[in-house]
Parts: sequence; C-alpha cells; structure tokens
Amino acid sequence: MSYVEHFGLEEQPFRLTPDPDFVYWSEQHQQAKSYLESTIWLADGFVILTGEIGAGKTTLLQSFLADLEDDVDYAVISQTQLSPEEFLQAVLVEYGFKPFGKGKAELIDMLNTFLLERYSAGRRVLLIVDEAQNLSRRVLEEIRLLNGLETTKEKVLRIIIAGQPELRDKINRDDLKQLTQRVRLRYHLEPLVGDDQRAYVEHRLKVAGAGDRQLFDDACYPAIAEFTGGVPRLINVLCDTAMLCAFADEVDYVSEEQMDAALEELGWLANKPATGNTSNQLAIQAQLELREKDTRLGEFELTQGRLIIGRTADNDIRIDSPFVSRHHAQIVTTSETTIIEDLNSTNGLFLGARRFTKRRLRDGDVVAVGNHLLIYKDFRDPAAESLAEDALGESSIVEALPAEIPAEAAADDAVDDEEFIIDLPEPGDVELDDLEVKDSQS
Repeated sequence: MSYVEHFGLEEQPFRLTPDPDFVYWSEQHQQAKSYLESTIWLADGFVILTGEIGAGKTTLLQSFLADLEDDVDYAVISQTQLSPEEFLQAVLVEYGFKPFGKGKAELIDMLNTFLLERYSAGRRVLLIVDEAQNLSRRVLEEIRLLNGLETTKEKVLRIIIAGQPELRDKINRDDLKQLTQRVRLRYHLEPLVGDDQRAYVEHRLKVAGAGDRQLFDDACYPAIAEFTGGVPRLINVLCDTAMLCAFADEVDYVSEEQMDAALEELGWLANKPATGNTSNQLAIQAQLELREKDTRLGEFELTQGRLIIGRTADNDIRIDSPFVSRHHAQIVTTSETTIIEDLNSTNGLFLGARRFTKRRLRDGDVVAVGNHLLIYKDFRDPAAESLAEDALGESSIVEALPAEIPAEAAADDAVDDEEFIIDLPEPGDVELDDLEVKDSQS
C-alpha cells in the first residue's frame, strides 16, 4: 500500500512536476496569469515573468498553455545555454521544422516565412522561453529582433520569457535597453505569505481527493512557514515527506510529531539558521550540467528537494529525445547528499559502460541519459576538488556515453547502499517504434 491509498487519496498531492490541475490561484498567481494571457490579445504581446526558484513559474506556464485557444501555435524552449544559431534552430524545431545544417540567414528567413504564413492564415504564434536567466546577451538580442517582426498593424510573434531573479538584473543592463523598451508587461512571483501557505496545502490535498478532510494538524503550519519561507516547491517537499512519515507511523493525519520527523529526515532542523529564514534550503547544494556530446544545453542548480527528469514539458529537467522516457529519473537532494534514481525507464541510466538503478552522486560523476550527459558538481564540501573539468574533455564525454543504448532495462535486487549499479547485458540495437510503445507504459 502506498501513502496515497493510506490517506484515501486519488493521487499524490505534493508532486514536484508542474501539473496545471494543482495550481493554487493566489491573488498574485491570478494576476501573473492575466499578464501571460495578455500576450495573446494584445497586438504587441511581450511579457517577462520572474520568480524565485520553486515559486511556481513553470506550473503557471503549463496552466496557461492548457487554456490556449486552438488558433495559437506555440513553442516552448527550456534548454537555454545556446548560441544564437542554436536558439533559432531550437525554435524552428518546436514549430515542426528540420533546420539543421543551415546558416543563420537561412534560419531567419525560414522563421520569417513561417510567421507570415501563420499570420495570413489568421493564426497567432507564441514563443515561450523558460529558464531564461541562462540566456546570453547575444540570444536576448536575437529575441529582441524576433519581436521586431511585424505587419503594419501588429507583431507576428508574441513572446513570453520566464526565469529566476537574475533575469531581472540581466535585462536591466545598459546594453539591453532596446530589449527592455519592447517589453509590454513584467511580473515577479513572490513566495506565498500568511494564509496563502495553509490554503496552498489544503488546495493540493483537496485536488488529490482529500475533500474537506484536514490531514495536517494546525500545529504543523508554523513549521511549514518557518522552514519553507512560503516557496511552493519547498512546501511540496516538506509536506510530501511529512505524509510519508505519517504513513510509516500508521496514523491517518500529519501531526507536529511527523512534521518534526520530516524536518529531521530532510536535514533541515540541523541546518536551521538563527534568523529562522530558509537560506539553507534555498542554498545551492550542487549543480547538473546537461550536454549532448560536446554541446552544452543548460545548467540546473540543485537545492534541497526532488527534481524529475524526462522527455515531456511537465518535468523539472526536460530532455527532448526519443531515447528518454516521459518520466525517466528523479534526483533527490538533501543537505548532505544527492541521489539519482531510475524511474523504470526504457533505456535507463549509465555511468560509463555500466547501467545502474540508483546512485549517490559524487563530484565529477558523468551520468548518461539516452544520448545526453548529466555532469554533476557538488558544492557542499569546499575542500573537495571537482573532477568535472577532466570529465568535460571531448574524449571523456564521448566515452561516457554507452556504445549502444539497450532497448530493455536489466534488473538486480542485490544492491549496495553506496552505489546501486548492475552489469549490462550485451547491448542491442534500439528500435524507435518499439521504444515508443514501451515508453507509453513508463
């Protein structure tokens, strides 16, 4: 029995994946969504959305996309460590083109033609760039030029860029004034405060099937406020852990006792700052760099909590590849360690030539996910010397990928506490049709 069944719920209430059904419509979230919607009905729609890590930006974007009318063609770019040419290619791929092997002038002409054709057909075209704090100045300038495409009456491309607070600082630079002048609206999502924190928890429980039952004792909410600072992602992590503790104790609601056990399990009690703020939880514990062979696609900062890796847009780390399952793996970060675990994916996780199901990551680890690499750097021990630079050499990167990706996942019940690794069978060829059928069950 899972804790979902134990509490009589229909689904897990505090997942970290950005499910639009679970959006809590605080006053600021309602206003932020109205700003996003303005990109569609304003002729010059260009919105910048910012917020702290875990504030709910991606979930809000998913809710906005779910409500779009049928006459809108949209593209979502979330891997943002790109050159201007790579960025244009990524945009065209999202709109259904195969733009590889073409020069920048050809890419721009291809996009211009597409936008004018869509406009002539009475359709609206929207570009969304998530994790935009990682964009280079040159790519931001490219976005400004794209926004300049217009007819005599309106823009032919509507734009939303979303990112962490660093994005605000970046676009306020003097050399990006021309971009700033084109922005129609800006909104910054703050953490939840006061009654919104409790309402957020109760809302997610209700959506998950709790109805009007109170599954968290009143005494739990001061700790939620103190240790999460109102950041939705941290609230999810703490409440999910507390419900697991209640399940283990075989009680049907979360009391202060289970909340304290959850804080201890997460390591948050030992790291509580004297001011009672959440700097330790929000502190960057480690970092993942995503690469496709020699191309760096993005960097992801790891704070305490859980991230899901997969192919679809509802994942925290999206890898758009047919060799990656919809929900491929999860990464759990605490104050002491980071663990990566395979979520019963089709093609699994590899460290060198070895496939594993679960591993405590070490500084410098290079994990292969399909044809992509996750390069891990740990920031917890300042005395530790990173192995990442050696791992990033061209030969090392190529060797880090398995020679071939097996179509079947192997299993091994005999695992080691420190490193869960199993030997591979002889690799076989991957049939993409077969892979897609299996992936539909993952």
